[in-house]
Amino acid sequence: MNAADQPLPSPEEIQRKLADFMKREFGDRVQLAGTPQTETAETGSITEDQKHHRGAFDFDFKPKDIKAHLDRFIIQQDDAKKVLSIAVCDHYNHVKACAAGDDLRDYVKQNVLLIGPTGVGKTYLIKTIAELIGVPFVKADATKFSETGYVGGDVEDLVRELFHRADGDLQLAQYGIIYLDEIDKIATPSNIVGRDVSGRGVQTNLLKLMEETEVPLRSPTDIQAQLQAAFEFQRRGKAKRETINTRHILFIVSGAFDGLRDIIRRRIRQSAIGFAGGAAADVSDAELFRHATTQDFIQFGFEPEFVGRLPVRVVLDKLTVDDLYRILTESAGSVIRQYAASFRAFGIDVLFEPDGLRAIAELAARENTGARGLLTVCERVLRDFKFELPSSHVRHFTVTRALVENPAAALTDLLQAAPTEHHQFVREYERRFAEKYGIQIRFSPEATEEIIRRATAARQSVTDICDALLKDYQFGLSLIQKNTGQQTFEIPRAALDAPDKFLSDWVVASYRKE
Repeated sequence: MNAADQPLPSPEEIQRKLADFMKREFGDRVQLAGTPQTETAETGSITEDQKHHRGAFDFDFKPKDIKAHLDRFIIQQDDAKKVLSIAVCDHYNHVKACAAGDDLRDYVKQNVLLIGPTGVGKTYLIKTIAELIGVPFVKADATKFSETGYVGGDVEDLVRELFHRADGDLQLAQYGIIYLDEIDKIATPSNIVGRDVSGRGVQTNLLKLMEETEVPLRSPTDIQAQLQAAFEFQRRGKAKRETINTRHILFIVSGAFDGLRDIIRRRIRQSAIGFAGGAAADVSDAELFRHATTQDFIQFGFEPEFVGRLPVRVVLDKLTVDDLYRILTESAGSVIRQYAASFRAFGIDVLFEPDGLRAIAELAARENTGARGLLTVCERVLRDFKFELPSSHVRHFTVTRALVENPAAALTDLLQAAPTEHHQFVREYERRFAEKYGIQIRFSPEATEEIIRRATAARQSVTDICDALLKDYQFGLSLIQKNTGQQTFEIPRAALDAPDKFLSDWVVASYRKE
């Protein structure tokens, strides 16, 4: 077969052969990547209903709208949520005005600096905002980047990643959010001697992006992109140079800023301003950070031009035990819902008692990792339950303080207990039914035993068994209640064998009593 008759290789085959060639010729010094530096970024995705119309940018939120949405997911941090809501509205209202044709060149972009320890909700705040307003979101660790020409990622790769997260929609990518964590790690204190490739150079490169610049979609260091440009030039006689303008990209940076405390304390102690009696050592870190000035950040190691491009500064508070407890009980994204769903997948009902949740919050606070500690504690406490219970007779259990404090002993007792000890789950179903439909039901003792027996035999939860038995019962019982005024309904054992017929007969009988 002639070479001309052979089918052309697929793009994947071309990429694989190019990668093999580069590795043979240059070793690991040159990498061939399909998308630039994706390993440095944690990205948010855009759902179909979040995508904007391809015309003018659509933004119609008020600060209170955004804060109300954040309140559903993030506990505490009211000041941070308020400041961020205002900054986001200011920024995207300006973007909307520019998209409508207004020339507002004197506007100062509301780039944000977040200050706070790990696990207080910094990433969650930004990701939730991006999902709400429907713009692409990219998160990366600032320490992964370096000045161009040195080992490390190029900050421009973050802008290119926005383009990928926007599914190739260039206009939408230009309205995205870039979030850089651990920004304090690229500070360059004045006492460092020599050239710092991971600090000042990165700040300088970020400075260009935070203002307004054009970033080429094809990275100069991405060999595959450059080869594609060369092939395009061969075919068309010219290569199209697409760029992303960063004028409307919102930049948010964050860090713990451990060394900043001492700088602020020294300044306050010397000036005796801000705290009565010079008691700067007695205040919380968050309160100290709220007194930080631009000069403090410069002394910490930021370039004046860099920190000057971060006009909005937000301090997040360390989470207390009470805050962690509220996250478990009130947040729409509570990890408890995740664990309840994972046990439910095995047909197991789990109830979390308030004292059990409080114990989880107390242990999580000792982890000193903020809300992340909740997942750490839950995983440690419930890991063996996930392993043992799906293969056991146990279809229900309750997370109490005793279980959290001694999970091994609680698991042993649970595995040795008889199924009839789980009547509380039937009672809990009755309570939830009354709460949801306004109708009080009560399973007879014989019916309760039969429900537990069926749940155990089928390895299903009490909730699943009862839902199947009482499907549409709320409608029939409501009719009976209307006809007879009956307030409480006892479900006998006989009803479980033919629940639909039993309800039908019950409804018919209620009309005869009128």
